[in-house]
Amino acid sequence: MIATRPTRIVTTEQMRILDRAASEEFAVPSRVLMENAGAAVAREARKRLRGSRKAIVLCGPGNNGGDGLVAARHLANLGAKVEVLLLSESLKGDAEQNLIAFRKLGGSLKLYSTGAPLGAGNHDLIIDAIFGIGLTRKPEGNPLVAIEAVEVARDLGATVLSVDVPSGLDSDTGRPLGACVTADVTVTFGYLKRGLVHEPGCTFAGEVVLADISLPRLAETRLSGPPLFLLREDEIRSILPSRQQDTHKGNFGHVLVLAGSPGKTGAASMTCAAAMRGGAGLVTLVARAADLAQAQQYTPEIIGAVLPGSGPLSLADLPALLEASKGKTVLAVGPGLYRGPETAALLGQLLAGAKLPAVLDADALNALAEKPEMLKGASAPVILTPHPGEMARLAKLTTAQVQEDRLGVARRFSDQYRVTVVLKGARSIIADVNGATAVNPTGNPGMATGGSGDVLTGLAAALVAQGITAGSAACASVFVHGLAGDLQRERRGSMGLVASDLLDGITEVWAKWGV
Repeated sequence: MIATRPTRIVTTEQMRILDRAASEEFAVPSRVLMENAGAAVAREARKRLRGSRKAIVLCGPGNNGGDGLVAARHLANLGAKVEVLLLSESLKGDAEQNLIAFRKLGGSLKLYSTGAPLGAGNHDLIIDAIFGIGLTRKPEGNPLVAIEAVEVARDLGATVLSVDVPSGLDSDTGRPLGACVTADVTVTFGYLKRGLVHEPGCTFAGEVVLADISLPRLAETRLSGPPLFLLREDEIRSILPSRQQDTHKGNFGHVLVLAGSPGKTGAASMTCAAAMRGGAGLVTLVARAADLAQAQQYTPEIIGAVLPGSGPLSLADLPALLEASKGKTVLAVGPGLYRGPETAALLGQLLAGAKLPAVLDADALNALAEKPEMLKGASAPVILTPHPGEMARLAKLTTAQVQEDRLGVARRFSDQYRVTVVLKGARSIIADVNGATAVNPTGNPGMATGGSGDVLTGLAAALVAQGITAGSAACASVFVHGLAGDLQRERRGSMGLVASDLLDGITEVWAKWGV
């Protein structure tokens, strides 16, 4: 999927396995891990403590509270004003030892008084060490009141730093279990937790800082199941092809786009333009004569191939499409496609007969949803880029079911039909045929506009045309597409962002990266 090492994302159970392996198999004591975790929290807290600001550390009874006590000790040693509020005196193990250490230091320590306000608004930093990973029920009692007090303090201007995950958040799903801390920053340990990379968890977490606490990397061999990663900019840059001085358009592939219909030629045009902006050497649009002429007015760089006849695509178009595919590098099919009763059968035979990798979107997906088994007959790698509604039609689910289990739905469909799936949306999911799955951190709500997916289709096809494998091209195109949107939002805001702005955004990404 990605040549360099990505940032791995783990479940709560996987994190427990890693912690246990560290101490039991690799002789790294759990207290060392807690010390490293608390020290990382203290480093991040110091960046946010200025002048007369005080750190208020809310410590629960478990290891999360122990991490908070370590952080409090480090901050106190550095001369910071620190107050520890215990939600319980019944600490055990490493957490209890760190409570003893903080007491011996003479730090300010008391039991949290139910309902008491926290600090003095914008003068304070609240460190939330109430609950860690693995919380499975909604907070109640004293912890509930403490979480509510944290939210009041934040509204008054306090900065909130959560330890590992915001208290009250399900660390696997990213959904609040009830009352939940809204953090400005979350320091998480060793590995990213699934709940921190999906909405609404990433909103509750704020800025996420991944801290190395010396968990042995070899412990990853104890994990089972397909790996999950968060895409990083340096990894994406590393897979892009370099361009030599003595090069020409033939070195960068030839994209064949099958898209457009009456009233939807703009979709075809943007797909082609995105393929050009994505670096493809040549782009040919195959379409009915009138649609082709209109699309070429929008994007003059397009090479045209007239699809004879009129009306929706049917099996009668197969010979012309196979002829047009000769000498091409990749197919991009779907935006604004002219669908009819035989379109699904046509696409199935085209995927089998053209012997080209393909990127399928929009109405190509809606057509294939009639019989997704046809994907198994493809003669080359296939990338699908569905939004949740299209994914629901493909997988015979409801959109709500897709959104409830985005990772699982994408992964299972990829495994079943041996295709790379890009499930679009906030934090898009990329499920590759090799079993790896990735989450994309780029993009913003301004990209929720018609035509945004057409641009992604062309960009993905362009990267495949340049020799990048399907899984890597899917990851790179989604990341760049989102980053292009982020750069354009900085210029234009979210409200007025349109899909064609992303074309300029793509070139901004290339300029930023020097490619």
